Amino acid sequence: MSPVVLIRGVAAVGDLHGDLLKSKQALRLAGLIDSQDRWSGGSSTLVQVGDVLDRGGQELKILYFLEKLKRQAVKVGGNVITMNGNHEIMNIDRNFFCVHPSGLDEFQNWAGWFSTGNNMKQLCDGLQKPKDLYDGIPSTFPGIKQQYMNGFRARIAALRPQGPIATRFLSKNLTVLVVGESVFVHGGILPEHVDYGLERINEDVRDWITGSRETVSSDLVRTRNSLLWLRKFSNETAEDCDCSLLEHALSTIPGARRMIMGHTIQRGGINGACNNRAIRIDVGMSQGCINGLPEVLEISEDSGLRILTSNPSDHQNRHDLLIPEQHGPREVEVQA
Repeated sequence: MSPVVLIRGVAAVGDLHGDLLKSKQALRLAGLIDSQDRWSGGSSTLVQVGDVLDRGGQELKILYFLEKLKRQAVKVGGNVITMNGNHEIMNIDRNFFCVHPSGLDEFQNWAGWFSTGNNMKQLCDGLQKPKDLYDGIPSTFPGIKQQYMNGFRARIAALRPQGPIATRFLSKNLTVLVVGESVFVHGGILPEHVDYGLERINEDVRDWITGSRETVSSDLVRTRNSLLWLRKFSNETAEDCDCSLLEHALSTIPGARRMIMGHTIQRGGINGACNNRAIRIDVGMSQGCINGLPEVLEISEDSGLRILTSNPSDHQNRHDLLIPEQHGPREVEVQA
């Protein structure tokens, strides 16, 4: 899975966290979907930088919606690229600390339909008998209230390595992506990650999700300095944003001019730091975060940047902007 993609115009969207309405608002803002929620972006590329899961109750709806857009986009020369965030890995690891109760309900409903489909397949001669969705999953878990137990088990079944949802959707995600002069990642990239190999990182994570490898290094996806948890470049105060380390990391990636990341909510909207070498695009749009106004980063063919915002006080929607540098501590860190 090569991290390098050659394309024309790019629209980048930050963390969605289970909010389908805000997700569609952001894509409509960028002209990527029409009033019927169909792909209208032509040959453009959409990059979603991870964290579809947790904090909301429409996670599966977003996953299916993005898959539908992928199929529509490719027919007209467009592209939809989805990426892993730390919350995707948490869920694969059975860490449901940030799951909203409605998210358990959504997975429980999905599991009911999935199991019904498996039962119908067993009635057909010549078809291989489907594996039990809940194979190997205990019927109860200490500390989990009985009212949430079915949703809890369904979520494990769907999102564990080799699980139907993990395999169908999350295994297709990239963990790091290079598009022209831009490097996309959920948290951030350090020189040691580049030394390990960007393509190798994508392959390791994919193979772990599909079950062809037993695990994936925590240094890549779980620790505070991993690609999905790093905040060294998304802190907004000058003394906390490590510009020299960012420059070093970018210098190890041929042609890289900027790093574009989500993960840390920017209350003031999409912004840049370190002379716009770090672009932070998580605006906390989900109702499960800060219910922020949808914004989209647009990158033109000549690598020009624009912020598209739904802020009604900005009548020009920030056309042809210079990414604003943030000097005050505006970021909002939501737990996990």
